[in-house]
Amino acid sequence: MDLKLERPLIFFDIESTGLNITKDRIIELSYVKVFPDGHDERKTYRVNPGIPIPAESTEVHHITDADVAGEPRFEQLAPEIWAKFKDCDLAGFNSNYFDVPMLVEELARANYELDLSQVKLIDVQNIYHKMEKRDLEAACLFYCGHEMENHHSSASDAATTYDVLRGQLDRYQGKLENNVAALAEFSRMKKNVDLAGRIILDETGTEVFNFGKHKGKSVAAVLKAEPGCYIWMMNGDFSVDTKQALTRILLKAKPDYFGWMMKSDKLTDAAKQVITDILKREKNGNR
Repeated sequence: MDLKLERPLIFFDIESTGLNITKDRIIELSYVKVFPDGHDERKTYRVNPGIPIPAESTEVHHITDADVAGEPRFEQLAPEIWAKFKDCDLAGFNSNYFDVPMLVEELARANYELDLSQVKLIDVQNIYHKMEKRDLEAACLFYCGHEMENHHSSASDAATTYDVLRGQLDRYQGKLENNVAALAEFSRMKKNVDLAGRIILDETGTEVFNFGKHKGKSVAAVLKAEPGCYIWMMNGDFSVDTKQALTRILLKAKPDYFGWMMKSDKLTDAAKQVITDILKREKNGNR
């Protein structure tokens, strides 16, 4: 079944040095950009991560240090990648948990912001797990009728993910709506506020912490009572997306905090840049 799109939808897959969103680096990114008229554009980027690729990672994707030694660094590719991805909805396999936050983090290091506030995110794995509960290889066989080739090649993974979603729409006609917003909502496993699931919505729709000593508590209430918690998270080893979500919540709950925070030496320059970007976007009406 062909997809009903109002704007481009990018299926993409990332291979990296590891699974830590803030510390590891992209070494390969492939995408299939599908346009509303049905045609698609495909490309693969190889990236020199600037750090060694661990042997255990190479065992998974078969990419070695030598393979990427002569490739450009991500910051050199960032302008082109950002231009390709902006103003598009995004899809992938386990992408809400890994690929999307990894891409956001890498772009942020290169001083490019990928604003997810207006982006629909379809995680094909979550649809699959809700319906059949398998991995990408099994999804390919089940929905597409053939075995997957070159698993853990990012180009193969991205293209197969695109094929699997079309197969899911064919199989679940009447159950899955062929609409990007509906697919994005259905493919969410939890009511995550940020992609990492550090902040979620409880049964009343309130943003609550999903980790640590404040788990289950209202984020706004905690931040108003303990401003130090906000400073700790903004300076800490959390993804840019999580810090953006935290800042939006505090902006709604206590907008007067930001005046003194921006003058404080307690926040890192990177944390202040996140705040600046959010304040600018809110002032411009999320444009």
